[in-house]
Amino acid sequence: MGVTRLQGALMSFLTDDRRAVLRAVCDTIVPAIERTPDPDGFFARKATDLGVDAGLEQILDGLTPEQQAGMGQLLDGLAQQGFLRASQASREQLLRNLSLLGPAVAAGVGTLTSVTLFLHYGMPDPATGQNTNWRTFGYPGPVSAPPAGTKTIAPHVPAGEAETIEADVVVVGSGAGGGVIAGTLAQGGMQVVVLEAGGYLDESDFLQLEIPAYQQMYWRGGPTPTADMNVSIQAGATLGGGTTINWTNCLRTTDWVRAQWAREHGLEGLDTPEFDRHLDAVLGRIGANADCSDHNGPTQRMKEGAEALGWSFRCCVRNTDPATYSPDTAGYMGFGDQSGSKQGTLKTYLQDAFDAGARILVHTAAERVLVEGGRAAGVEAVYTDPADGRRCSVTVRAPRVVVAAGTLESPALLLRSGIGGPAVGDHLRLHPCTATMGLYGGDQQAWWGAPHSGLVDEFRDVEDGYGYLIEGVQYTTAISGSAVPWTGGREHKETMAQFRNGATFIGLLRDRGHGRVTIDATGQAVPTYALTDELDVRNTRHAMERVVRLHEAAGAMQIVPLAANAPVWHRGDDLDAFLDRVARIPLRAGGARLFSAHQMGTCRMGTDRSTSVAGPFGELHDTPGVWIGDASAFPTSSGTNPMITIMALAHRTAEAIAGTREPAATAATA
Repeated sequence: MGVTRLQGALMSFLTDDRRAVLRAVCDTIVPAIERTPDPDGFFARKATDLGVDAGLEQILDGLTPEQQAGMGQLLDGLAQQGFLRASQASREQLLRNLSLLGPAVAAGVGTLTSVTLFLHYGMPDPATGQNTNWRTFGYPGPVSAPPAGTKTIAPHVPAGEAETIEADVVVVGSGAGGGVIAGTLAQGGMQVVVLEAGGYLDESDFLQLEIPAYQQMYWRGGPTPTADMNVSIQAGATLGGGTTINWTNCLRTTDWVRAQWAREHGLEGLDTPEFDRHLDAVLGRIGANADCSDHNGPTQRMKEGAEALGWSFRCCVRNTDPATYSPDTAGYMGFGDQSGSKQGTLKTYLQDAFDAGARILVHTAAERVLVEGGRAAGVEAVYTDPADGRRCSVTVRAPRVVVAAGTLESPALLLRSGIGGPAVGDHLRLHPCTATMGLYGGDQQAWWGAPHSGLVDEFRDVEDGYGYLIEGVQYTTAISGSAVPWTGGREHKETMAQFRNGATFIGLLRDRGHGRVTIDATGQAVPTYALTDELDVRNTRHAMERVVRLHEAAGAMQIVPLAANAPVWHRGDDLDAFLDRVARIPLRAGGARLFSAHQMGTCRMGTDRSTSVAGPFGELHDTPGVWIGDASAFPTSSGTNPMITIMALAHRTAEAIAGTREPAATAATA
């Protein structure tokens, strides 16, 4: 979008008066603070010094008209209350007061606050690729340039205004599930077409920068809240899906989950050595090993704390090629792995598919599944050229359709297509995570090494097969800056000034309760999720308490739960009294910051047609020839980082699809 067009779009929404208030809000959230010494100018630097107000304007321009109207009312209300003339303390109090006026107003204030912090601590200067705050954090920013190279997959580019392609199978989505199915079937001799809504980026494109990575490779441009604002979602939206931007933790499906899926949901063979065969096959193809799991500071603190408490700690197995792996660049893998060592589907199964003759289309969004005579007939999609915006209608005629667009988009595709039955979109599981930061006595260099090189699995089965894992996170400045509780400008800066000493641990919950994905009037996915199940609440509270104790045992000097208005513990304080306050933090919007990088279950497999979408091997109950091939097929949450479970189930489903040998030409014309 050009500058002239952007300014024109903003004219009707952000008047000069509203812009003035917006700038004042930014500088209230990140104010200039007098402090000596201040060698990097960290405390003196306010938000507008880095152009945060301009960045925020562009984000607000992308809101819906209804959201813009609400934001305009909020800015007008602040102006009427004398916000521009008020002192820093009065401005902060005004923002706190507005947050008490109801969920809608609180959400507006929360959005302004979190986005301001997100940009101030994460937005790089276009000329240098650096953010001046990073000096204080001891964060080097990008440590290497993208290597030159030739991409090994040549995507098919549709020509003209419309194109029709014939195939044996069309796979919608290219992540952990879709990639495995595409590669397996193509190598088995089928004519395969893969449709990916995102673009094709590899190590030659990865900049080791957080915000550009979100914009280019994440669902809806980065962390996105559920419609009820309770959980912030991150999901891959690029060729290779989540396997291109995840943290490479390769965990096998637990025995109790396998038994539950087999016995309660009818997934044949999940509780037998037959499923081990699928697990072994995918772990072997992606080169999973424990040779590239160097511990950075936070992981070492986790290990030390677990040992002090007598809890189990295990090193992670990761799908990483030791020949090209470097811990110096591994910490950036959520922004794309510049070393090329990550063995996601992009470098394994999708490459297999392409080498076997599959046609792979990127920037091609599936709109609906074609159904003729009650069975699959193909997919209608739209290709959009990223360079000039040219659009081309793409129809893939195929008797087999694999829906593997991810747990958020797969149900939306089925709903737009009018297939799948009453359970489509239901049973959304998110592995909702709470996060707690410990501040230690020295620089933790959390940006170095793999985000997941070790974990605590002591509490993986707290009750009835449900519990949580304690894991680390990737070092980020934008997300972390916006997640650290804001109670005032000075207090937030005091905490962020110690960010280099920080280690953040999460409690990754195996959730029993669930949410839902619906579609709006335009057919777009709308996820909602509330953490209200009694067992989930107990386990989440348990996780928050145990993570605090882990930090304390590891020697943290301060402990900061990532939650609105959260208490802060300092060494020497009464730990039990602090935990009593932590236990009162609400588990919803306005309370604990809940995060999800694992979405599951919205098109789940099972034998009960009223509560599942597909049969035990992934074929839709109501539409033969349409198969589910991603984490949306999970009957429940997995309780482990789901990549390996997705891939093994996809491998199993691919073999089932390969057993349906109806010729493409016959089905396409039926």
